Amino acid sequence: MKIYIDGKFYAKEDAKISVFDHGLLYGDGVFEGIRSYNRRVFKLSEHIDRLLESAQSIMLKVGMTKEQLIKATVAALKENKLENAYIRLIVTRGPGDLGLDPRKCCQGSTVIIIADKINLYPEKMYREGLAIVTVPTVRNLPEALNPQIKSLNYLNNILAKIEAANAGCDEAIMLDSLGYVAECTGDNIFVVKNGHLYTPPQCMGTLRGITRDSILEIARKNRIETHEHVITRHEVYISDECFLTGTAAEVIPVVKVDGRVIGSGKPGKLTLSLMKKFKELTVKNGVKY
Repeated sequence: MKIYIDGKFYAKEDAKISVFDHGLLYGDGVFEGIRSYNRRVFKLSEHIDRLLESAQSIMLKVGMTKEQLIKATVAALKENKLENAYIRLIVTRGPGDLGLDPRKCCQGSTVIIIADKINLYPEKMYREGLAIVTVPTVRNLPEALNPQIKSLNYLNNILAKIEAANAGCDEAIMLDSLGYVAECTGDNIFVVKNGHLYTPPQCMGTLRGITRDSILEIARKNRIETHEHVITRHEVYISDECFLTGTAAEVIPVVKVDGRVIGSGKPGKLTLSLMKKFKELTVKNGVKY
């Protein structure tokens, strides 16, 4: 594996950044997870836009333009000779000192691109569905650390993931401060009721998921009624189907939530249809390399 760091490629064992980098010291940076299918990078422009928006929000100056970031991402895929890959694009504040002041990071940002493969959940779970649990850790308040910012500080999500693991589950529902369903530790959540598709709105402590938006687009093109509004756990429990979406997860069914069986206890018809249509979309669209 070759890792791209600030314009150069390094072998995995030689890819290093300073221990004074504020991305390491304080999680002071932003990132994107991106996927390629059949040598096509899916929604690359949208991912780079979101990265730059996150950077803008935390006043992080990225030392590359959008076009340069796109070219570097494609170059990393070519360098690693990967046809189907998961790309982690990271931009940190750069090296500074042990204080918090980002003005001390005078060397500029550090850009890192890692291209490899990823299997977030076992293949069996895509066929049979996940069992998930609601955890005590709530999603960050938008007024504190807005979940729309895809920052390197993922401790909120990690704590929720630990609680899910302690409960014997692979994924967790995180609520917002008002008790509404926000999202899972790394995925957006959807429910199906009477043929209609529901997902929490972006303003309620959820990340603007690119896979989420793709599913909504697919649904609307296929004349499936979609709704973006607040969802309670009760609405999840009584749903006919439930599934999660994310770049790494893609689309994965959920068949049990907090011990309640969802629908028939098997991946639902609409979920399976959307999984298939999403897969068809990924292999036909994207930046070729």
